[in-house]
Formats: sequence, C-alpha cells, structure tokens
Amino acid sequence: MGEITKPEDAATGSGGRSPLLPDRREDDFFVCDILDAAPKGDMASMAHPVFSLSTRPDHRTRRYEDESGKAYLEIRPSAEGLATIHDRDVLIYCISQIMSALNKGHKVSRTVRLKAHDLLKATNRVTDGRGYDGLKAALVRLQGTQIETNIATGGTEQLDLFSIIDRARIIRETRDGRMQEIEIELSDWVFNAISAHEVLTLHRNYFRLRKPLERRIYEIARKHCGRQKEWRISLAALQRKSGSSSTSREFKRLVGAIVEQDESYGHMPDYAVRLDGDYVVFINRGTVASETEVPAELAGIRLDPESYDAARSLAPGWDVHHLEQAWRSWMAEGGLDAPRDPDRAFLGFCRKWMEKRGRP
Repeated sequence: MGEITKPEDAATGSGGRSPLLPDRREDDFFVCDILDAAPKGDMASMAHPVFSLSTRPDHRTRRYEDESGKAYLEIRPSAEGLATIHDRDVLIYCISQIMSALNKGHKVSRTVRLKAHDLLKATNRVTDGRGYDGLKAALVRLQGTQIETNIATGGTEQLDLFSIIDRARIIRETRDGRMQEIEIELSDWVFNAISAHEVLTLHRNYFRLRKPLERRIYEIARKHCGRQKEWRISLAALQRKSGSSSTSREFKRLVGAIVEQDESYGHMPDYAVRLDGDYVVFINRGTVASETEVPAELAGIRLDPESYDAARSLAPGWDVHHLEQAWRSWMAEGGLDAPRDPDRAFLGFCRKWMEKRGRP
C-alpha cells in the first residue's frame, strides 16, 4: 500500500502547499506553559458523530443508533446551527486543562476559567479579530446545540436533553470589547467522561488539519485503532461514524483525496490512511502518546525553553512535545521519582530515543 511516512515530514513537500495549516503556536515565548496540557478528547464524542462537518450553518436534526438499536444519539441545532468539528477545539482545550489539573492533584469542577488568547494559541488559531469572533461564534453554537442520548459516560446514563456546554460567560474584556477571560461550564455528560478518565490524548497536529473530514477520521482512528498496528473499516461504516451527509460516491472521492495527500506528505497524525477496495486502512505510525497516568510530581516538572531547542537538535524530525510526553510516561511506568536535573534527564532521554529509533 506504499511507503508510510511520518506526520513530521509533512511540513514541506514538492508539488504544492502542505496539507497542514502553519504552526502558529510557537511564536510566543509563553506558549510552552499552555502546551504543557496535552490535547485530549472525550471518547463518547470521538466514537459518535456529535459535531457537524459542514463549513456552512448546519440546521439538520440528526439521529444515530447503534447496531442493536438500543443506544441512540439525537443532535438538534439552534438557530445558529449545529456545533462544528472546529468548535470542538474549545471542548478539547477545556478537557485538556481539567485533565492536567487532575494529574497535578488539583481539585476541579465543571466550570473552567481561561484566557481567550491562550485557547486560540493552543488550538493553532489566529489571534486577530477573526480569531476572537470565531471563538465567540463557537461558544454560541456549543451552548445552543442540544443532545438527547442514553449513551453512558462515566457509568452514568444521560436520558435528558442537554447542551454540549451549559454556559459561557465573558469575565473580562478589553476597552474595544474583545474578550480576555471567559468562563465555560461543561455539561454533566462531558464532565462525567473527564471524571472517569474516558479521554484520549490527541496529536498536536490535529489542530493543523485543514479539512473537517480529516479531523473526524483521525478521531475515529484514535478511538478505534488506538495502539493497534492496523485497523480497517468499510467506507460505508466510516461514513456513518463520521456523520458525513455526502453521497457514498462523493464520500469515497473525499477519502481518496485525503489518502492521496497522505501518501505524498504523510500529514495525517499518528496513523497513515490508505484505501483497500471499499475499506479504509489505518496504519499506526508508532507516535501515539501513552495514556499512562502521570503522577503530580512528574506532571509538574517544568523544562527550560532552551531544552526544547536542544531536543530538536538531538532528535531531528521528532515532535519535541511528543518526546516530552513519552519521557514523562516512561518515568511514570518505571515508578521513577522526579529527576534532580529535569532538563539534563530529558535531553538524555532524547539522545537514547534517537539512538534506538533514528529519524522518523
């Protein structure tokens, strides 16, 4: 099915622009603190098509049932339309912040207070007026989209009607009316999933994927392929899981275009995507982050910004944030205490990683 390349190779390529958006996250010095919280998505909305793939207002009411017909999910739009796959970035950021706090032993609640600029930077969005307007519109759609389901999260079956987020409130804004601090109250459905650790770490390049369908099929692969070497699914089943409203012929063409770009650029995070007749095959690239719970003393380690530059030199081609996650997980799995000199220990880990694996 062709040579499998790594997503880090997608930054440049011959024959046109990269399929990935530019990385806008590392042009601010303080962004390292924001990126300490690894992106995480809740398994329930990764497994089911909660978010619209449309780039235009989507006013369809959608209902999905499992094969037994017992579990169902009905999604109803507000006047502003359904919440989109890009609106999901807000949810991912909130889940990431809560999980990071939990790993550090902090008390958490359904209400998250955050800085709008931090959210925009961490999710690779522009930070001009367009970014803030887009964030406000996303909050409106997230609060307005209503879900009725009996799919359990955290062992709790939710039978009533609820919104993805219960409330969003601007705490502080600039003189020209731009939001600075916002408070978001998550639904019980989402918070139950977080409390039960029913979340998965996402590759940071998820936020750089241009196409809504690319983001959705990555989520599906992350949920169902996980750490397996390979996973396959029929095009028909993938279309149902993705929530695509295209015809089956058009859906196959869209997936084929993603496969063609991935064969050329290796841009899809964590999994190469290939077509085998009427089946889509996901092949693990070996970059999936470990889900090992990291103790507070290891999660709280802060590295010098210069160590990230040194790590890039020691392990060229590798995503340094992936290496950092792997390092913390390796210490957690081995029951190791926090090192006296974290920067030196991290760079030693990167050196050995490169010796064993070579360039990606």
